[in-house]
Amino acid sequence: MSTIEHWINNDVFAGTSGSTAPVTNPATGEVTGAVALASVEDARAVIDAAAAAYPAWRDTSLAKRTQILFAFRELLNARKDELAAIITSEHGKVLSDALGEVSRGQEVVEFACGIPHLLKGGFTENASTNVDAYSVRQSLGVVGIISPFNFPAMVPMWFFPIAIATGNTVVLKPSEKDPSASLWLARLWAEAGLPAGVFNVLQGDKTAVDELLTNPAVKSVSFVGSTPIAKYVYATGTAHDKRVQALGGAKNHAVILPDADLDLAADAMVNAGFGSAGERCMAISAAVAVGPIADDLVAKIAERAAGIKTGDGTKDSDMGPLVTQAHRDKVASYVDAGEADGAKVVLDGRQVSVEGAADGFWLGPTLLDNVTTEMSVYTDEIFGPVLSVLRVDTYDEALELVNANPYGNGTAIFTNDGGAARRFQNEVQVGMVGINVPIPVPMAYYSFGGWKASLFGDSHAHGMDGVQFFTRQKAITARWLDPSHGGINLGFPQNQ
Repeated sequence: MSTIEHWINNDVFAGTSGSTAPVTNPATGEVTGAVALASVEDARAVIDAAAAAYPAWRDTSLAKRTQILFAFRELLNARKDELAAIITSEHGKVLSDALGEVSRGQEVVEFACGIPHLLKGGFTENASTNVDAYSVRQSLGVVGIISPFNFPAMVPMWFFPIAIATGNTVVLKPSEKDPSASLWLARLWAEAGLPAGVFNVLQGDKTAVDELLTNPAVKSVSFVGSTPIAKYVYATGTAHDKRVQALGGAKNHAVILPDADLDLAADAMVNAGFGSAGERCMAISAAVAVGPIADDLVAKIAERAAGIKTGDGTKDSDMGPLVTQAHRDKVASYVDAGEADGAKVVLDGRQVSVEGAADGFWLGPTLLDNVTTEMSVYTDEIFGPVLSVLRVDTYDEALELVNANPYGNGTAIFTNDGGAARRFQNEVQVGMVGINVPIPVPMAYYSFGGWKASLFGDSHAHGMDGVQFFTRQKAITARWLDPSHGGINLGFPQNQ
């Protein structure tokens, strides 16, 4: 059984704590490794390595940084199948889904390859007589990234390509549930020529997180996870004078209007509700059927979902297991509660027949109808393959339902009415909107982030929001042509 260690100065670091946590293969239930859990001293050692590497990396030319980014991109593209296999072995998602995750993360690497253009400042000649004014964007220093289990490659890649490209050094704290992808990425950076100490991996639990949030050498923290932890990360990090972008939980709705193509909508509900076993912050978990279409929509979703093959992600399966036994049981308990509260269980994943080991963490696609807003299956973020159907009579009722929800990560509308779609995108209080698109994850050159309880802080991930988050602007006023100051004048400077 392998030990999954920290990464410092382009090499593994065992740490001194001696504490570990088991890492399992969700498709078999087998313990496949032990991940190191950092002590405070271990965390400080990783952070200190990043801090020591920062001055030299900050002063490395944009041309050299870009060359390393391109090398990393090429290596990642050539070997992404390796990374996808690692993700499947620890997370459980099917290989095609894992490969898609890597590809979406790679888009941010490609965006960061254009950093020389993105970092250009402004220049004003002769703003005042013989005085020039200009601005530059400079890096922060050591930046921390705390990533979730559901996307062990893509979510870190939302942040670290831009952080590194802009001249920062990185400490990545991955999830303890699937930590091996982080070390694979670290080795790839070293192979691409990234100097020692620029990209570091800190394995661990709350001890590691708290050190990142409180250590004065860490200048910013980027987090993705549940809303309660996002609140904690934001409050603690900002209290210790750090920039924080904390992306929280979600309860994503899809509104299906009566004029929608129901076959398209049903396909989308199945894909977005059960892909990656529902363990996506952009999964659709609430389908809002408007008007008389509900019965037909539910029937079409059920027919499609019943054909999903649940099993080992390395084999011919459509959907894999949940990440741990505890999480599987928690998701199943929500189905129990929904049924007890009066929801109709149209498709029951609790008794799924799988193609895989009996000890895997299995829960099949589950469809609940006649769900109401008071049920826990609706109010809570379940993070599993459970799709709830809510019925309303009008567009206005659907909009009110979506906007009343405390989360505001992603949403979608299915309609052939351009006017209704345009009205929805304007009126809905959600950060990312799809129109006949069920998982509206933006491209890397736009920003990713929700509203309300789905985001704490004012900066979204990647895009120009990412460039601005990982840099500080400096305004410079210079006079060279006429060094004389013209005598003493205590008045406030005026442009002339």
